[in-house]
Amino acid sequence: MQDSIAFMISDVSRLMRRRFDERARAIGVTRTQWRVLKFLQRGEGINQGGLAEMLEVEPITACRMIDRLEEAGLVERRRDPSDRRAWQIYLTERARPLLDDLGHLADEMLGSALAGVSDAEQALVIATLQQIRANLSDAQPAKDAADA
Repeated sequence: MQDSIAFMISDVSRLMRRRFDERARAIGVTRTQWRVLKFLQRGEGINQGGLAEMLEVEPITACRMIDRLEEAGLVERRRDPSDRRAWQIYLTERARPLLDDLGHLADEMLGSALAGVSDAEQALVIATLQQIRANLSDAQPAKDAADA
């Protein structure tokens, strides 16, 4: 049963990513780019290192992502006033309507995914996933490794 739950969570996540990618490609953005833009929307002015950490990628990878988004006119780098070596990343005005469009795509995709699932069933799934997340967040790596 445990393998089945883990597999289903993984498979649903994969399918949701795939469906979102299909929709996002139609407006010229990748899911990865959307993630970068979404993180920036939540906290503009973050430096490249902080953004890399949030995205769980190496700093050079984040730098390349930012380069592409900057070339597309969606983000801009500004010198950090407190650290001349660092750059802060900001959204451009061109990125804001794109984020709105991507948000609508995500809502539509989620609506399709949840077709036929009642509000009560959705609430139960959310509560269950929150508990699973809490269990995993509270887990101590050393204890998990010892149990393996």
